[in-house]
Amino acid sequence: MEPYYEYRHLVGFEETNLVGNVYYVNYLRWQGRCREMFLREHAPEVVADIREDLKLFTLKCECEFLAEITAFDELAIRMRLEDLTQTQIGFAFDYVRLREGGVEELVARGRQRIACMRGPNTDTRPARVPEPLRRALERYTLHPPAPDARALDGRLADLAR
Repeated sequence: MEPYYEYRHLVGFEETNLVGNVYYVNYLRWQGRCREMFLREHAPEVVADIREDLKLFTLKCECEFLAEITAFDELAIRMRLEDLTQTQIGFAFDYVRLREGGVEELVARGRQRIACMRGPNTDTRPARVPEPLRRALERYTLHPPAPDARALDGRLADLAR
């Protein structure tokens, strides 16, 4: 399994506010861009399907900011599959600042939930996640810790109190 799909981005002045840090809406734009590049590279059949009648509706999008970033910071936006149902996909994103010498700093975390839909705009209905997309996402699945690992974490937390 691959740990994540990665999209690299160099922050530009146009993405910052008057104070000089990145304007918050850009984090959400980068989630969308990461998702688009993933489709382009790993599921081109789905891109063709979107040109027909497949629609990927964003139902929910969020971002938690951990550190400020500014112009010319180099970022890696790392996407993982969080969950997959018959008609919806949940993604998790890590925003990592890349520094010289291979140093990485987690600057934000995000999530996004999309629904697959089909049909004309006046009569759009839920649709199954296309099989090529399921296959492409498979290798980027974010696996929760095993139940035994969670129980051990809980016992360790109890001992630390």
